[in-house]
Amino acid sequence: MPTYDYRCNACEHEFELFQAMSAGVKKKCPECGKLKLERLIGIGAAVMFKGSGFYETDYRSESYKRGAEAEKKAKEPKKETKSENTPDTKAESKPEKKKDSKPETKKAKSTPKD
Repeated sequence: MPTYDYRCNACEHEFELFQAMSAGVKKKCPECGKLKLERLIGIGAAVMFKGSGFYETDYRSESYKRGAEAEKKAKEPKKETKSENTPDTKAESKPEKKKDSKPETKKAKSTPKD
């Protein structure tokens, strides 16, 4: 809930009022009792975080940390170990074809026409 500044136009009394945003504008001055209050437009206040609980690490319990660690370990891929007795299986490889630097071209024989 915001704090609003008010000023009475009759007696010049200024004060702050902590009220909900949905609450209506006050009209009656608490000092003189006249209906001359106006709500002032302020520059606003900065958001201030006081106390603990504003950082992710502030409110994590030990049980939460243990659970997160266990979950992290479960997500890591298991490393496969190869025994020395098991031969490595390799995919069959095809012999490499040599590419000529020049492509073969066939020349057509020309026959003279009579």
